[in-house]
Amino acid sequence: MSVTLPHIEDTNSTNYFPPQGEFETFQDDSDYEEKVREWGLSTTKEVKKEFWYKEATHQRLVTIKGYQVYGQSDDHYTVVIEFQDGNLSCIHPAYLKEMQSPSFGKVLASASGGEPQAAVEEKASAKPKASKPAAKKTEPKKAEKKDKPAKLDLPADKVHFTGSVKQFALTWNNFNEENDEVVVLENVIIEGENPLEVGLAWCSHSKTLKKFELSPGDKLEFDGKIVKKKLPKGKDIEDEEMIIEDPVHYKVNNPSKIKKS
Repeated sequence: MSVTLPHIEDTNSTNYFPPQGEFETFQDDSDYEEKVREWGLSTTKEVKKEFWYKEATHQRLVTIKGYQVYGQSDDHYTVVIEFQDGNLSCIHPAYLKEMQSPSFGKVLASASGGEPQAAVEEKASAKPKASKPAAKKTEPKKAEKKDKPAKLDLPADKVHFTGSVKQFALTWNNFNEENDEVVVLENVIIEGENPLEVGLAWCSHSKTLKKFELSPGDKLEFDGKIVKKKLPKGKDIEDEEMIIEDPVHYKVNNPSKIKKS
């Protein structure tokens, strides 16, 4: 059976989900490229600037204007997209990634009685249910207690940090389903009138950081935002030096004004 592809542009049929309140914008091109790659929305050398937004009856070109973070550890993202007519709408990055598949429009066009877009977005952003442990064991409990970090009152705004490079590591990215390279920092301190010792933290090894040609032991100072987000372990890592040695519970987002000494 042949399937009719949705036609391009149909502004009257688009379901918009405008952002509630303010949203984060990108600091510069490097920040944009880092985020888009992290979400798995572009794997090419030149990061994509336009994306397809598809519904059952039409498809439209959109650009990414920013994002909103949510969750207790600020590790969930909602992407804010802009249509060519200026309308803004929110969408989960994993769902926008699905829309870039050539077969996505065909599936929507041929489906009947399917779930509305809002339901699909809610499903895409839902947290997986934690599986129940098969049995209680003494050793894992001890490891879990050791793994818990001291509670820190983290600032919500951008602050100034000092620290040093501990190692480079690989972490699994669920969006693009591959390992990403990160920088693990040690002796991280939030500077100010009342300095706050963080200890270990991590950040993406972005183009901005790569320009500094960092090595373990390099001392840094920089600005950035810090959130509680544990560094996930990578998968199928052949180079032992890229394996995370210690649990790291805090992430620094978008480090800027970097100085190396």
